[in-house]
Amino acid sequence: MARFSFRLPDIGEGIAEAEIVAWHVKIGDRIEEDAQLADMMTDKATVEMESPVSGVVVELAGEVGDLIPIGSTLAVIETEGEGEGDVEAPSVDTPVEEEIAADTPGTEAMPVADVALPPQPVGTEPVEGATAETKDGASTSSARTEQGKTVLASPAVRARAKDLGVDLGQVQAEGDRIRHADLDAYLRYSAGQGYLAPGAPRARADEPVKVIGMRRKIAENMAASKRAIPHFTYVEEMDVTALEEMRADLNANRGQRPKLTMLPFLIVAICRTIPQFPMINARYDDEAGVVTRHGAVHLGMATQTDAGLMVPVIRDAQDKNVWQLASEIGRLAEAARTGKAKVEELTGGTLTVTSLGPLGGIATTPVINRPEVAIIGPNKIVERPVFDGDDIRRAKLMNLSISCDHRVVDGWDAASYVQALKKLIETPVLLFAD
Repeated sequence: MARFSFRLPDIGEGIAEAEIVAWHVKIGDRIEEDAQLADMMTDKATVEMESPVSGVVVELAGEVGDLIPIGSTLAVIETEGEGEGDVEAPSVDTPVEEEIAADTPGTEAMPVADVALPPQPVGTEPVEGATAETKDGASTSSARTEQGKTVLASPAVRARAKDLGVDLGQVQAEGDRIRHADLDAYLRYSAGQGYLAPGAPRARADEPVKVIGMRRKIAENMAASKRAIPHFTYVEEMDVTALEEMRADLNANRGQRPKLTMLPFLIVAICRTIPQFPMINARYDDEAGVVTRHGAVHLGMATQTDAGLMVPVIRDAQDKNVWQLASEIGRLAEAARTGKAKVEELTGGTLTVTSLGPLGGIATTPVINRPEVAIIGPNKIVERPVFDGDDIRRAKLMNLSISCDHRVVDGWDAASYVQALKKLIETPVLLFAD
């Protein structure tokens, strides 16, 4: 039998290591040539590793979440034949799929106090499960409780306590047996001591979730951005009434073209104002101390997926009209959500737009996608009365947020840029003027 060492190939320029996000085999499994071996995460892309040979898996490099250096052994496969050898897969540029473990922090459950009440008086020690006649002629039954106590109660009281989830051993009786009044008193005064009615919410058990894959990359990128970049955010209100009317007219006559949202119009406005404010469309190399002001606008589009937040990039957004932008937005969003976005579609952005759509709030303070120096966030559109001279009219208003890197962009420049955007958004015919 021969053993082949499958080494992790170079799967991206400048990539030194990759994270194991999923194994598709375990030690002892037989794997066929070209079958999936593992999913490896690099930057924001997950690359499928396929076996170059058929055989039995005898060694695996690590567990899910471990980082593996490029060129090191990922798996050892025992094949038919003699000798040993190393196999390194070719560079991978196929579509990628993303997976994460959703981070759901648990809340530590507070212990509930045990209810300590004195035992109720009983005249005699009845036999478990027996029934007896009390002095007033009512039928009672006895049974041992969860604490091992023996109590007397009528079948009706016992049935009611069972429905309520109450242990009768915790209920103090006024007489020789537990009555409905005793149960009522317990319910009134014991809720704060740990009693929960059936159906009431109870604390769930804590769930440790390992931060791996996409979620780890998001955590690392967001932490690095907040540590390294001195953020500031500027918010301005814009009247989008005329733009919404224009958008409705264009959609009513779009034919086979994609439906227009607010985003393509905003992107056109962003691209038209960038030449006057080149410091906005830039990337900052911290180590080299160099700011590169880009001539082309490669616009990142923050997209929420089942795998987490991804930022596919619209290449050369300045050369596209609203219909082309709408089509590209739809294509990239679908590719990201289905895990088919390519590595080159997830890198190289010069500026990012982030929008929560219908979930948008009054204002947001978005985090910059490092090494970019700015991120723009449109917020929710609301209808409000506004003064128009001496008249009052109904208007559709939207707040626009921009977060900037204060090392590169001054507050005056950010405010001036947003005011230039506002002029185009509030007078939408200018979006289509030469």
